[in-house]
Formats: sequence, C-alpha cells, structure tokens
Amino acid sequence: MIRKAKAAWRGTGRDGDGDLSTDSGVLSETPYSYRTRFENETGTNPEELIAAAHAGCFTMALAFQLQQAGYTPTELTTEAAVTIEPQGDGFAITRSALTLRASVPALDEATFKELAERAEEGCPVSRVLRAEITLDATLA
Repeated sequence: MIRKAKAAWRGTGRDGDGDLSTDSGVLSETPYSYRTRFENETGTNPEELIAAAHAGCFTMALAFQLQQAGYTPTELTTEAAVTIEPQGDGFAITRSALTLRASVPALDEATFKELAERAEEGCPVSRVLRAEITLDATLA
C-alpha cells in the first residue's frame, strides 16, 4: 500500500508560498508558507501534519494492542507535540511528545503502560521518525 501527498512551492523560502495536496483529497491545494510554519499565521505546516499523523497512528495502534489483549477502550485521546528548533544553519524536528489520556474499563496501570509502550514501538509513524530516508532528485 502506498499513500501519496504532493507539495508545490513558488518563490523564495521566506517570501514564497506553497500548497499541499493528498491523493485522498483531504488536503487539496491547502496553503502553507513561512508565516504558517514559523510565525503562527493561520494555516497548516509540515510539523502540524506530522503531529496529526503521529497522534492518529499511535492511538489506532494502541486500540489494536488493547483489542488483542481483550480490552475495549471507552475513549483514547492523544496529543502529539512536534518540536522544530534551529540546528546548524537550518532547522530540525527534535521531538514528538505523545500525551495520552485513556478510559479503558477493567485495565490496570501496569498493563496499560506496557500496551502503550508496545503501541508506540509498533506505530508506523513512530518508526518512520526513526527511519532511513531516501531521495530521488531530478532537475527538470
């Protein structure tokens, strides 16, 4: 299975702007810019999208871990806070902090923590944040 997204950018890094689109159509030429990324102007940015992907992936992975262990959650709510910081002459994503609040009947704390850790380790987005990246670049 392959999922795709596209980014288009026009202009310089600081003064230009771009848009993001996904094959599903959930994002369709959604604008982003330096201002939405570094100055809190309304709009999206790559780090926000990574945070959404990480929170969604981890929460679903935990739901599967709970199901396999025989538990049915009432609600799982996860916030992912992605940190981007200056590093060298650029920027780096230095952290994704997951904060989970869960309501799971009849589940003890030790089992809950074990299942949550297993879910984080198995979450594909957690894995990609630790993964090798490849690049195929062509000048048109």
